[in-house]
Amino acid sequence: MIEARGGGTATVANERTTEDIVREHLKLHATSEQRVEEQTSDNPAIRRALANASKTGLGAGKPEFIVTFPSDAPNLVIVVECKVDPAKHESTNRDRPADFAVDGVLHYSGHLAKHFDVIGIAVSGTSPAHLKVSTFRQLKGEATAELLPSPHGPVNELIPVSSYRDLLTYDPAVRARTEAELIAFSRVLHNYMRDYAKLSEPEKPLVVSGILLALQDPAFGRNWSVYQVRHLAGELYSAIDRVARDADIPEAKREVMLAPYAFIRTHPELSKPNASGETPLYRLIADMDREVRPFIDTYHDVDVIGQFYGEFLRYTGGDKKGLGIVLTPRHLTELFAKIANVTPTDTVVDTCAGTGGFLISAMIEMDAKAGINHASRAEIRNRRLIGIEQQPHMFALAASNMILRGDGKANLYQGSCFDSKIIRQLSEPSHGRHSRPNIGLINPPFSQKGDGLHELDFVEQLLEILAPGGTAVVVLPMSCAIEPHPARRRILEKHTLVAQMSLPNDLFHPVGVITCAMVFTAHRPHAHSPQPTWFGYWKDDGFVKTKDRGRIDLNHRWPQIRQQWLDNFHARAIEPGVSITRRVTADDEWCAEAYMETDYSALSREDFEATLKKYVVFRLLYADGSSGNDGAEGEEVN
Repeated sequence: MIEARGGGTATVANERTTEDIVREHLKLHATSEQRVEEQTSDNPAIRRALANASKTGLGAGKPEFIVTFPSDAPNLVIVVECKVDPAKHESTNRDRPADFAVDGVLHYSGHLAKHFDVIGIAVSGTSPAHLKVSTFRQLKGEATAELLPSPHGPVNELIPVSSYRDLLTYDPAVRARTEAELIAFSRVLHNYMRDYAKLSEPEKPLVVSGILLALQDPAFGRNWSVYQVRHLAGELYSAIDRVARDADIPEAKREVMLAPYAFIRTHPELSKPNASGETPLYRLIADMDREVRPFIDTYHDVDVIGQFYGEFLRYTGGDKKGLGIVLTPRHLTELFAKIANVTPTDTVVDTCAGTGGFLISAMIEMDAKAGINHASRAEIRNRRLIGIEQQPHMFALAASNMILRGDGKANLYQGSCFDSKIIRQLSEPSHGRHSRPNIGLINPPFSQKGDGLHELDFVEQLLEILAPGGTAVVVLPMSCAIEPHPARRRILEKHTLVAQMSLPNDLFHPVGVITCAMVFTAHRPHAHSPQPTWFGYWKDDGFVKTKDRGRIDLNHRWPQIRQQWLDNFHARAIEPGVSITRRVTADDEWCAEAYMETDYSALSREDFEATLKKYVVFRLLYADGSSGNDGAEGEEVN
């Protein structure tokens, strides 16, 4: 290494051999965006970070290699340190940066991480087949570095540069931080659209989805910033139209999808220049291009439009209740896909599709099981996902969401799931686009008024659509599990209630509705089932409420809890305080609380005292006899 070489010709030659191996690897596995520099960098921020980073304490630090991605990932730096002797790979305490490769790369990483995300690679040895490699990551602002997370364990060999970026991208800590940044951006975006663009609540998510769609169009994506102000809105709408045409959406559906976006061309405030000549639409496109498009390109399993929609609703206060919609949390849509054990050969339907969250989760589950089989993945997108959505603006959001995810849009139906024509198209498909669905995942509208609009009516309709033996997983208000309704008897006469799970009380925070999940088998009368119904008490998903981000998995408990829930469900395990089985009829309560045995061994004095305190608070708050309902009546969870 130049900074600490100091000695004879053999040492220099050997160490340069190690550097040559790394240099050749970086060339062989280069990406078009990468820039490789040695010992110093033209980037002023990197130079400043290394200005006092000499391993001897004197002067600037000079790593062997500095790899950056100026246009594609400006906040990432890869730094490489080499040593000729594998015995000099790592010291016991990692406190000798001048003498050991790991110690040196961690030394540089600590300086760079004040301003960048850093991947540090320590390499020792002079034979490509026998290199010793250690790979670390230190995120911006973190005090220490850790081994770079990988599905296959430590990264102890040189890998393509793009793979380092991918591993950092899918690092759970990086993903959590990126999603938090996206949520924070959505709050800023919401306020800007309200204060400057003067958009109504239904218009805000349409502008978001419309911009993201238009940016998929090559011509618009390249040229939007140079369009004249008076032409920008029209060009954006034309780009949405082109993207929809390229997606092969049938003409009639394309017209229905495009109609909600028409206001963009004529909205008076979107195209009104400010003092500097910038319009709100230009600003919104620039922000979305910079902040959101890279996220969509990277994280294909996130319902980004649904995420924005849900965040917008959280910020609208009373307007949220006026819209009557709260979207299903993503971890619940993912859970339902796993409960249903969705495979690439299944056909999944959501008859209350909303923004398409359940369909996206089903697609991701199918893709994971299909692996790299491209034919299977194409089949999934073209034939295995079906959605129905009645509200035109929500249909447009669902269609755009599926286009951004890669397909599934051709099998979206705009209309009511009770429409006889749509029912016939799904139950008796003859057009060859898709087969009759055998899995249904829905979150129907809650508390709708009118005959035939009860939540259980939506469940009954879904079960009628499914193929015999099909599986339905639905989220419902707890009232459906405990209150009488004629649909309960009709459902059990034709179909089987396989399981019911009581869900966390604040799952849909800030909407105060207590929910449960139910699993049905279609067209198998409940009375003929050889097994009793399984009941699970799933009240703690590990999520906590936060002021700015809503309910989040702050302590990373959800993956373990989810696996435990799934293991118990699929095994139909019986565990005191957690789950039980019972034979039930239409006249019985369909909830775990009615039958579950209490595990008294797990109760402590603290549990007893906490429960007493909650009861005292309840009595004080509702001493006037009110029910304590927080205004959820009339809400839809869609």
